Amino acid sequence: MDLTLRQLSVFVAVARAASFTAAAGELHVSQSSLSRTVADMERVVGARLLRRDTRNVEVTDEGAELLEIAEHILAVHRAGMRQLARYQQGGRGTVTVAALPSVAGVLLPAVLPVFREHWPDISVRILDGLARSVVDSVAAGDADFAITVSEGLPDWLDRRPLVRDRFGAVFPRGHRLAAAESVRWADIAGERFIAMGASSSVRAFTDAAFTQAGVRAGGVVEASNIVTVGGLVAAQLGVSALPSLVRALLGFADIEQRPLVEPVVDRQLDVVLPTDRALPPAARRFLELLEDLRRSQAPLPEDVTWS
Repeated sequence: MDLTLRQLSVFVAVARAASFTAAAGELHVSQSSLSRTVADMERVVGARLLRRDTRNVEVTDEGAELLEIAEHILAVHRAGMRQLARYQQGGRGTVTVAALPSVAGVLLPAVLPVFREHWPDISVRILDGLARSVVDSVAAGDADFAITVSEGLPDWLDRRPLVRDRFGAVFPRGHRLAAAESVRWADIAGERFIAMGASSSVRAFTDAAFTQAGVRAGGVVEASNIVTVGGLVAAQLGVSALPSLVRALLGFADIEQRPLVEPVVDRQLDVVLPTDRALPPAARRFLELLEDLRRSQAPLPEDVTWS
């Protein structure tokens, strides 16, 4: 079977819109042209891909299988074209890094001045977001690589250890926990707990730590934004547990922090990059700098160490 990228694009547009008319408007071509394209594809495949009547278009079983394949092929093609464009820009190009907000807001600002000193003509673009979104940015070709937690990544992504940061307790100023040099997970189990939302990678760590300590967080309040967590804690509405790079973003809040023990919990952060395409020169230079900093054990924020 030999289907072109244009044919696959047409089929995806029609299948997703469930309408030849809507797809024709989206692609700025005639409806009859789309109909001929799909008919040609069905002849090549030897199976009906779409069921049509006067009002509806439905994908057949064979069409659903082709739709999944076509979307993957088109995504890889788009990612490759973006990669080629960035590669051709060379030393005057742009490196795009997808990173967790704590990495983007605390770790990268310490790295960027050093990178700019070595490569002043290379721009740096940062896409900050939750763990899933930064990996999706790499998959789509929107980012050269990501810095994130690397549990559960697909096989086509490689990972390189970068840094580890340690969880600590966060509570309102003057709280009873302030009298201790360190805080056990069991000590905060009886408090109202301000947790990051389920979509945050931090949440998986705190849930696992409470389980390991043999306790359960009580009266959990969820917040999807670290600023919200800091505001709730400062307002004496509960306590929280956050890794060091995340806690560094809470300088605006009137809170206190203590190391968390029993268990001590570290979060591993890795460089995540694709194995199915070459990195452009600008991205390679950025990664080389990160590796140089790691080898030389350059200073890092408190409770953060190079892996």
